[in-house]
Amino acid sequence: MTDRNFECFIGCDSDYESAKIVLFGAPFDSTTSFRPGARFGSSAIRHESFGIETYSPYQDKDLSDCRVFDCGDLELCFGSAESALCDIEDRASEILSDGKLPLLIGGEHLVTLGAVRAAAKKYENMHIIHFDAHADLRNDYLGAKLSHAAVIRRCHDILGDGKIHQFCIRSGDRTEFEFACKHTDMHKFGFDGLNELCRELAKKNVPVYFTIDLDCLDPSIFCGTGTPEAGGVGFVQLLNAISEAATTNIIGADITELAPMLDSSGASTAAACKVLRELILAIYKN
Repeated sequence: MTDRNFECFIGCDSDYESAKIVLFGAPFDSTTSFRPGARFGSSAIRHESFGIETYSPYQDKDLSDCRVFDCGDLELCFGSAESALCDIEDRASEILSDGKLPLLIGGEHLVTLGAVRAAAKKYENMHIIHFDAHADLRNDYLGAKLSHAAVIRRCHDILGDGKIHQFCIRSGDRTEFEFACKHTDMHKFGFDGLNELCRELAKKNVPVYFTIDLDCLDPSIFCGTGTPEAGGVGFVQLLNAISEAATTNIIGADITELAPMLDSSGASTAAACKVLRELILAIYKN
């Protein structure tokens, strides 16, 4: 695991021992409910990252000044969601036990559950900040409790009430929104309330796992995803929200749901690369 990956995300070529953030990919999309292809997201992000710069004019920071190690993609069992989640949990646990921050690149959104399992074992009273178009609060999808449509519900099974904060949500069935009213802190359609939440979490130094489903973006900006939803936030809105979320005590993070072949222009992959760059820089800065 600690050998340098052959093709890493641009600027993320530090050695493992000195790294503060460790990237790893989870190329899994076996529970995708509409259009598959997210399993190719992590490799596409790495490859296409060399079309952007290491420097961010948004934050006046550069990846070359950060110590980030990219250990590549896991080899996951496509036929078993639980097996894949166990492998993701093991890798995240190893990174956390070495005092580093795991940053997971999906893959479909279910992969988040493996990292959350690992983080919740290390950090008491952990909260989740969740950006997404979808509530992901179904108890099951067509009978499957391990589904990208149920990932946040499974996270709730671990964390309990009042510890999951959802933003940009604009899709789900009625029962999901009813569940959210009782059990999660849901903010529909945008980022209203994020500033206040982050101030409160930062003041209490609460450990935060930060998960970004890229379909929170408007599909006119980001159409290369398995379940696009009309509406959504703009690119700069998302970057500002990432910077805000990063003022909290983030102990793990991920980005998920890029399906690169669903946008032949490559624009969605380019957007995902910039989101990942800005996420790394925002977390590292704080």
